[in-house]
Amino acid sequence: FECVDLLINNAGVMIPPASKTKQGFELQFGVNHIGHFALTGLLLDLLLATEGVRIVSVSSTAHRMGKMNFEDLDFDARVYNAGSAYAQSKLSNLLFTAELARKLAAAGADVVAASAHPGWTQTNLQKHSTVFQLMNPLFGMQPIGGALPTLRAATGSGVEPNDYFGPSRFFEIWGAPKKVGRSERAKSTADATRLWEISEVRSGVKFDL
Repeated sequence: FECVDLLINNAGVMIPPASKTKQGFELQFGVNHIGHFALTGLLLDLLLATEGVRIVSVSSTAHRMGKMNFEDLDFDARVYNAGSAYAQSKLSNLLFTAELARKLAAAGADVVAASAHPGWTQTNLQKHSTVFQLMNPLFGMQPIGGALPTLRAATGSGVEPNDYFGPSRFFEIWGAPKKVGRSERAKSTADATRLWEISEVRSGVKFDL
């Protein structure tokens, strides 16, 4: 590639049985966060060389239940809880975006890092939960609706660094996209910085910012 105009970090797994990536990361932390961190870092030179770039990381309302356990990110020393691991990975998405936005601004880069979440969308993301599969037809939007917040962050006008978009109705489950709030933990500069440092070490990818 000669340039990259848009990067959407949207790979994801949700509440699988306990498992690890081949690198030894808890699967959800590895796929949902570390993989995106590494991909963004590896594409950074192309992103910085292109005008008007956006980087959008896809999080979830589940981030509100998340807490960073920096001493045991991979559930090696505690009983694995799929929901807690998922929430931690989705909180990581927002902390990564916040720190990336700060670093890009400090470097004077013409790149906007933002986040989005799809609300409740009918996809196979929930394949590991029978309950979610049964409830999908009742509460979930069609994928075209769930994609709108990400498209808003990626292509809409007036998007600022570290903006966060999600559905506008019924606890951010459905509706047209709008800017939405985040948990207090997702606003922690200290946690964002610490996660960044750990992610550089664990992924082996350093950002030249």
